[in-house]
Amino acid sequence: MTKASTIQSFEPGDIFAGAVLLNDPDDDHAGDGRIIQYDSDLNEKGVLWTEGTTHLIGGLKFAPDGTLWAFDSQAYKVLRISPDGKQLPDADFPKRSFSNVNFAPDGTVLLGEHLVGAEIKLPPDRPLGTKLPFLPGEERFGDGHVFRCTVDGDIVQEYATETDGGMPGFLGVTGSALSPDGKTLIYLSELGPRVFRYDLENDKQLPDLITYSKESGLMAMAISYLPNETLMTIRGHFRKGFDVVTLDAEGNATREYSPGGPGWAALGQGIDNDYALIGNFRTGTVAKLDLKSGDIVARAETNVERALAGIAQFPG
Repeated sequence: MTKASTIQSFEPGDIFAGAVLLNDPDDDHAGDGRIIQYDSDLNEKGVLWTEGTTHLIGGLKFAPDGTLWAFDSQAYKVLRISPDGKQLPDADFPKRSFSNVNFAPDGTVLLGEHLVGAEIKLPPDRPLGTKLPFLPGEERFGDGHVFRCTVDGDIVQEYATETDGGMPGFLGVTGSALSPDGKTLIYLSELGPRVFRYDLENDKQLPDLITYSKESGLMAMAISYLPNETLMTIRGHFRKGFDVVTLDAEGNATREYSPGGPGWAALGQGIDNDYALIGNFRTGTVAKLDLKSGDIVARAETNVERALAGIAQFPG
């Protein structure tokens, strides 16, 4: 059955969420690709049914020209949606498990490779419900590197970024943020204990911004900047749930927010310094968190559990 897209031309403040309709009984990450469009108060406006995708759609972020970028890392798909709501033709990006993007001052893009290694370290009683692809002609998922490319997909430079695999062992650069001067990439391996830094100008790994001890039970989940250049992260805890945290330049927490309950794993690109856009992977909830009061002031339900993988707001 063909699904008709109802997405509208983007208006300033519109919020977009990647929330695949999981309808493959043999794969809990697979289904019909979907990006939902909301207004700034999270009232639904339309839906784009994506072409050429097979699995979760995440890493949503707006380019300076207003194009929405998103990723299906398992299908090696880089999506670009024009401001009139049209999916653009594919560019010739490397066949890698990209899942996040940053836009460099020189017009190139920095793509984070979602997968690393060839081993899944989950315990037998918690098997992975999806099949991860090997690189073409290889017997490994990926290298967890960052690639600088032109917008047409040509590789300019490959950075040998260090990753830790996260808790399941195969997670590479799953989330990233580019410093305001465009020289340092701040990134993480989801479910891992570190927030990394990489010197792009000198092509070298820097000391971690944050390193959580094993005893703390803490793990890094997502990273993003507010428009005023305040760095934010989502910090998870195996037993206590998830917090949204603002950071200073040394990685110290300056304020902490508790949205309530587990699953808050997505942190979106927003346009207002007073609000954070957050998403709950477990429930499918998209929410606006007031950074003055700490309250959730608007929310929407995607109505699919374990599918919400990216949020972004159109700046206009």
